[in-house]
Amino acid sequence: MIVLEIGKLAGNKLKKTILDKIKHFRSDVIVSAGPGEDSAVIDLGDYLLVVSSDPITGAEKNAGYLAVNVACNDIAAAGAEPFGIQVVLFLPPSLAESRAEKIMEEIVETAAAMEIEVLGGHTEITDLVQKPIITISAMGRAQKEELASSSAAEAGDILYISKGMGIEGSYILASDYREFLLKKGVSRDTLNQLSNYLKLLSVLPESRIARKNGVKAMHDVTEGGVYGAISEMAAAAQLGYVIEKDNFWIPPEVEEVCTKLHLDPAALISSGSMLMAAAPEIDLAAIFADTDLKLIRVGRMIESGTYIEEKGIKKEFKVPEKDELWKFIEKYHNKT
Repeated sequence: MIVLEIGKLAGNKLKKTILDKIKHFRSDVIVSAGPGEDSAVIDLGDYLLVVSSDPITGAEKNAGYLAVNVACNDIAAAGAEPFGIQVVLFLPPSLAESRAEKIMEEIVETAAAMEIEVLGGHTEITDLVQKPIITISAMGRAQKEELASSSAAEAGDILYISKGMGIEGSYILASDYREFLLKKGVSRDTLNQLSNYLKLLSVLPESRIARKNGVKAMHDVTEGGVYGAISEMAAAAQLGYVIEKDNFWIPPEVEEVCTKLHLDPAALISSGSMLMAAAPEIDLAAIFADTDLKLIRVGRMIESGTYIEEKGIKKEFKVPEKDELWKFIEKYHNKT
């Protein structure tokens, strides 16, 4: 018997177990379920409806805030503006009622600040979970000329990410494992700076800039980090890629945490970063230079093959099977 491992089901396993079971047959569904596509897109005539769902399972503090941003980031990656969410909560019976209220308050307040309405959902208390699981389905509206999808990437496109690597993962580590990180030698100043990363988790600002400047392929950098996002975009577009490791830039706070915990920041969940594929003639670096958002070149799309390039040497590359955050959490709980 093949047993599933903890974490995001990826690659060929996802295709075989889940995606191959889904049949696309409606003509008004113009982006359907497929590898590397986090949102479905439905043609409603005057505009496009974009729909996506995402859970929060690896975080505890500010989980409601995280859940709204992560779900809406998928909408932003499709070139759309989110307007509504539905919320599904699975809560353990041991959870205090005040904690449940706090989660919902976070969700409502975060959505309202983004001019997004909570449209309903489902709440259930079950002993099948040990801590809250939040799943949010987000809906957004897109103009047809601004639609973006992972499958729109083309060979020759340059790959960029916004802000840096490991944004969300480092924030979760600093928030939920603060004392452990202090024991490992991470400075208090670094942990305090990482607490401000909560403000960096939305990719709506970079989505608005990119789609207004001709970028047609975007993908938010979630589980699997930069490596995972590049792989998923390439799978959707049926292309290969070269990861340009020499161009990597890691925020100093992220680098300190990852060094102390022996984690690879490029394989660490990074909601708050947007992967963008831009044609060479689109000078995306110059466009973003006029903003307060940092842009980092991380690779390029090619016809076939998966490679990583460092110090002039190009080698075949295989995406790690598990996000670094999950690796850390499993190891931490096994020790304790």
